[in-house]
Amino acid sequence: MLFTKKTAAEKREDFRRLLSDGKLHQVPGAFSPFVAQMIERKGYEAVYIGGAMLTADLCLPDIGIATLSEFADRGEQIARVTDLPAFIDIDTGFGEPMSAARTVRMLEEKGLAGCHIEDQVMPKRCGHLDGKEIVEESVMVQRVRAAVDAKRDPNFVVIARSDARAIEGLDKAIDRMKAYVDAGADMIFPEAMKSEKEFEAVREAIDVPILANMTEFGKSRLLTKKELEDLGFNLVIYPVTTFRLAMGEVERGLDHILEAGDQNALLDRMQHRKTLYDYLRYEEYSRFDQSIFNFEVGDTPTE
Repeated sequence: MLFTKKTAAEKREDFRRLLSDGKLHQVPGAFSPFVAQMIERKGYEAVYIGGAMLTADLCLPDIGIATLSEFADRGEQIARVTDLPAFIDIDTGFGEPMSAARTVRMLEEKGLAGCHIEDQVMPKRCGHLDGKEIVEESVMVQRVRAAVDAKRDPNFVVIARSDARAIEGLDKAIDRMKAYVDAGADMIFPEAMKSEKEFEAVREAIDVPILANMTEFGKSRLLTKKELEDLGFNLVIYPVTTFRLAMGEVERGLDHILEAGDQNALLDRMQHRKTLYDYLRYEEYSRFDQSIFNFEVGDTPTE
């Protein structure tokens, strides 16, 4: 309620500016509204909502089981607590091209700044796993066109992700990416590149902004910000990093409590209550409440 000052339209304008300023922008993934607030406070300029992270938080594998409403609702919850633009993974669009169009409309209504859609078949799988399958290029072109045509706000960003590198090789994957740009994609997401040279080849071939995925334990080496800047990339996402950090600490903490019988030795690894309340803006809510509810309710009903 007290978190944001910007409208969804203003955040979409901000996202457009980020993509066109010629700089590289680092974008961590948020698996909850609280994490989005942390990302903003730390000075990042956008928030990413990844499908692998969202489904893992639902205790589901990343194979297309989670529904459009689950994605859209979590996207709305995250987007509405931050003044940063938030963009979201929509897998293959939740159905036929018409479904991709409906998805974009719903995401606009829920305050998102953009989304990415991929060329895998359903059921899809994590982009850094083996055994992926992709649809015909013409099918993905239909998906992209449907998503782009559905936009009411021209600043809503449609990102086309290609998983074709692992199936068809780099050259054919680049041909696909060019076709997706021709279909109206605002940005390209080349998934699971195997080397810097492959990232470089994509950058040289594509004339719209490009996103790099630096997910841990995947096919791509974890390139530094400087390396990606030198390659000419516009955005880099860290899609599951915050989730992995949090879950690693939770798992270690639970093991310790079973073994030690208490959590005393864990206190210095926890976020302090004072910090938590600062993020939640307890004092601001208190001032807000006192400024409105500053009267006494009498016993006699009034008109």
